[in-house]
Amino acid sequence: MDDPTRNNPTTAAGDGHLRADADSKDRQLEGSRVDIEGTHLTTDQGVRVDHTDDSLSVGERGPTLLEDFHFREKITHFDHERIPERVVHARGAGAYGYFEAYESMADVTVADFLAEAGRRTPVFVRFSTVAGSRGSADTVRDVRGFATKFFTRQGNYDLVGNNMPVFFIQDGIKFPDFVHAVKPEPHNEIPQAASAHDTFWDFVGLQPESLHMIMWLMSDRALPRSFRMMEGFGVHTFRFVNAEGRGTFVKFHWKPLLGVHSLVWDETQKIAGKDADFNRRDLWKAIESGSYPEWELGVQLVPEEDEFRFDFDLLDATKIIPEELVPVRRIGKMVLDRNPDNFFAETEQVAFHTANVVPGIDFTNDPLLQARNFSYLDTQLIRLGGPNFAQIPVNRPVAPVTHNHRDGYHQHQIYRTQSSYSPNTIGGGCPAVGGDGEVFRHYQERVDGHKIRQRSESFKEYYNQATLFWNSMSAPEKEHIVAAYQFELGKVERKYIRERVVEHLNRIDHELAVAVAQGIGVEPPAEADRPNHGQSSPALSQVRPGAPIATRMVAVLAADGVDEVHVTALVENLSGMGLLPEVLGLRDGKITTTNGSTVEADRRLNTMASVLYDAVVVPGGAEAAQALSRDGEAVHFVAEAFKHAKTVGAVAEGIEILSRAPIGEVMVATNADQPVNDRGVVTQGRGPDKNRLEDFCRVFADAVSLHRHWDRETDAVPA
Repeated sequence: MDDPTRNNPTTAAGDGHLRADADSKDRQLEGSRVDIEGTHLTTDQGVRVDHTDDSLSVGERGPTLLEDFHFREKITHFDHERIPERVVHARGAGAYGYFEAYESMADVTVADFLAEAGRRTPVFVRFSTVAGSRGSADTVRDVRGFATKFFTRQGNYDLVGNNMPVFFIQDGIKFPDFVHAVKPEPHNEIPQAASAHDTFWDFVGLQPESLHMIMWLMSDRALPRSFRMMEGFGVHTFRFVNAEGRGTFVKFHWKPLLGVHSLVWDETQKIAGKDADFNRRDLWKAIESGSYPEWELGVQLVPEEDEFRFDFDLLDATKIIPEELVPVRRIGKMVLDRNPDNFFAETEQVAFHTANVVPGIDFTNDPLLQARNFSYLDTQLIRLGGPNFAQIPVNRPVAPVTHNHRDGYHQHQIYRTQSSYSPNTIGGGCPAVGGDGEVFRHYQERVDGHKIRQRSESFKEYYNQATLFWNSMSAPEKEHIVAAYQFELGKVERKYIRERVVEHLNRIDHELAVAVAQGIGVEPPAEADRPNHGQSSPALSQVRPGAPIATRMVAVLAADGVDEVHVTALVENLSGMGLLPEVLGLRDGKITTTNGSTVEADRRLNTMASVLYDAVVVPGGAEAAQALSRDGEAVHFVAEAFKHAKTVGAVAEGIEILSRAPIGEVMVATNADQPVNDRGVVTQGRGPDKNRLEDFCRVFADAVSLHRHWDRETDAVPA
């Protein structure tokens, strides 16, 4: 008979046996622990490395070489660090749609989807945050991914971009370093989806090439109101190639037709608790309701003979071409009109790759782009389980696919041919190369130089465009940037890291450095390290009046005793202007009106929050006004919306709640027949009827079109 204690160490050998196992495991773990202080950098094979900041290239501005084993090992290890979640851009949302060209671009490119006006190409777009895990919140301070897969007749083209036009580093060999620095710190896996910690700012202070991107990250651009209201950029300088083989440098832009708008920092933190899926939900609901998001595709074109006419290098991904130097030419429109059927099968399994290009679009020798062209494919191989991920429906081209690739994990194709090699005669020489149709031909250019690890001197200016960005901001935008630096650096425990960053800021703008230093316990610099060049680019500011108001959310606060005429007229008029009003009651269900009828509450007020809406309005009705004024949630709702510089409105007795909410010194039209707008507080007294409420709604909608009313903010900011 088998011994019942045979496989039970507790009964077979007592506690001593367990302790021995534990000690053995500790010894095993001790042999795996590594202390890197005082060591030298090596490869996985133990070979010492004397340079890890630049890839091996042909000359200073030439292509990266495949023989660079250190770069390949470093980037390959990084690509395979997460299974199966994406290492970066893990949290995302996607949608299908189409791109329609406005004009033929045949003079500069043979790309078929840009060949003629009116041509439509199906697309799939994935928006994402960069730093956080799949379970993080939508509204963190972060870069947003904006990746578009065009299913063209020539094959798939992926425009893999972000909502910021520059990046943190110049050479892809530094990408693992940057991401390791911004990710949660390895000893405690804290903080999640946040850059406000020591390792990130230690990296920033030691890599001044990142400073331009950090200005964008500290700005409101890092807090988009909606995926539908943010720009997208291809980041790199690419190349169009026409039928004659002539190249033209090109930068890609996505311009949202709803305008570019952001949240404010206080809102983002509260939204993360109220609705962590805020941006995902917004995109999904807009498409489901038929309010399809739209962007125009713009290009900045630079003839090759003008490559060196700028005071920066076109191959440097930490630089923009200011729109005042090269205007953005809008060449088509993208519309997203269908949500995915299954998040995992489509949004999670979609695979983008910067090297997925079609005839007429080619690369430059940008060292960051060269690295991405290696890294993305390598990443998909591990994340999606093998080489056949292009057969997943969301990735499958509409163009015919015929090649000699065989077998591997998740092979879905059943090949009936005997040959799987080239050249062959058994298969009739098929699939044959070339043919009469458009084929991809790499752009031909002369490349020569020594094999070196060396950054081009033209890449070594780090401050001018960071200063340009700062100079281009409005007063409130500058205030927000200062506050962001103070918050982020205030979380940094090591004071010397704070001091190092302030030293760099003093080379961007002296008043910026002083303002940040005063908030983080660092001695402000006495004088500027570099003079501010005084140049600006108005296109970089988001503060622009008269933006479209379509799909902006408006909370209509109501309680028993509300004026039915007011509620009905507000909802009907605001809806007719493209706004999305929702009636929030003190309870769910029906609300009794002044004439004894009822209106239905869309939601209960205390299940929502002002941060989830773009504006708030309170209709009349004495009993309702008194109930709302006694309710702390309702009063806070109005006060918080005012604090966040949103449009606040009230009519007749509804004005009473404004007096209970601390909204500062504003003009309230208690007895006025016509609506009054004082810094985004819109009021109209004397119980307006339905017709006069149309005037109120027009004034209210005009106020919403400003997005925010920054003149309410009184804190001083650097000039």
